Amino acid sequence: MRILQVFNRYLERGGEEMSVERISNVLSSRHQVFHCYFDSAMWAAEKSLGNALMQVAQIFHNPDSIARFRRHVAAARPDLLLFHNIFPVGSAGVLREALKMDIPVFQLVHNFRPFSVNGYLWGGDRLLPQGLKKNFLPEVLAGSWQDSRVKTAVYAAVLYSMHASGLFKRVDGWLAISRFMRDTFVQAGLDPAKVHVLKHSWDPRPELPDESMGEGPPTLVFLGRLTEAKGVVTLLEAWRLAADRVPDARLCIGGLGPMEEFVRREAAALPRCDYLGFVGGRDKDELLARCSAMVVPSVWWEALGLVAYEAYDFGKPVLAADGGGLAETVVPDQTGWLHRPGDAAQLAEQMVEVLRNPAEASRRGGEGRRWLLANTRREDWLDEFERIAGEAVGRRA
Repeated sequence: MRILQVFNRYLERGGEEMSVERISNVLSSRHQVFHCYFDSAMWAAEKSLGNALMQVAQIFHNPDSIARFRRHVAAARPDLLLFHNIFPVGSAGVLREALKMDIPVFQLVHNFRPFSVNGYLWGGDRLLPQGLKKNFLPEVLAGSWQDSRVKTAVYAAVLYSMHASGLFKRVDGWLAISRFMRDTFVQAGLDPAKVHVLKHSWDPRPELPDESMGEGPPTLVFLGRLTEAKGVVTLLEAWRLAADRVPDARLCIGGLGPMEEFVRREAAALPRCDYLGFVGGRDKDELLARCSAMVVPSVWWEALGLVAYEAYDFGKPVLAADGGGLAETVVPDQTGWLHRPGDAAQLAEQMVEVLRNPAEASRRGGEGRRWLLANTRREDWLDEFERIAGEAVGRRA
């Protein structure tokens, strides 16, 4: 197939953009993949009132982005349009234009859009699931998008208008990265026949790292964006409760985000708690190789939790919140531990268990590695993608 991916890059590179790139690489092994990308940075530097008012209008309908999209379609002559995020620069107009063409349109579900302005059903330090009933007012009042009630209100109006005009119902297929996301979107009103589960694939390390890389004190690791939604407060409180019971162990926190100063200050006041800032490349590999387990204490509904894939790739178990897609990726008593979201006391008990029982942690990490190898093969992902998308392409042929 000839596939055109459509994506609006965010101001900060994150997990969704890396997933878009991974999907492109996997698809390219069997198909011709083309790209129509927009970039939020195109608007970020334009601060004048006139530009701000123009952007308000263009998030509904951006003529320049639509023209760019048409040029890419004409050049690629795609059999399939694969949409990811299209806001803010791409605009609702790009999807509207795509649905006028005699080409199947598929939307990959990375997060909760189109039922959430910021994609997370989150604002004001709490879950805001009202968007699943197309009630965006709680997110507007919380200023959930770019910390602005005005910007959130504009974006909410765009999403509401797209629902009201039936745009989303005309999309040929939705590819959800977990059963949880599929069920959530179906409950929110999408046609269940159009919503398919297609979990991310993974290219595993050919072998586990050398055992010498794992030398050092027992260590728990958190890697992620430093936000309330990621459970940072729960993580720190759990370590406060656990640290004195495992006096030879450490907690290492890696990541950036709006809570960076809070984490830096709290980590300095806790025993053997290290805030490392951004961790990547070989430093990240070494950290994962020597840790006892990965901690994923998210209090929002993670769509899947690729960080668990990373832990399994190194043969490490995961201590995760029992919510969203994480509950499908982490298997209690097999590949890790699940705790009630936000329950610092339960997480602390699991931290102690991991650190006091390295043999059990190693066993569950090994099971995680086997789970990864069995459930994330790119060939299986491609076969399932071709089955789902091929039916839609065949109907248009």
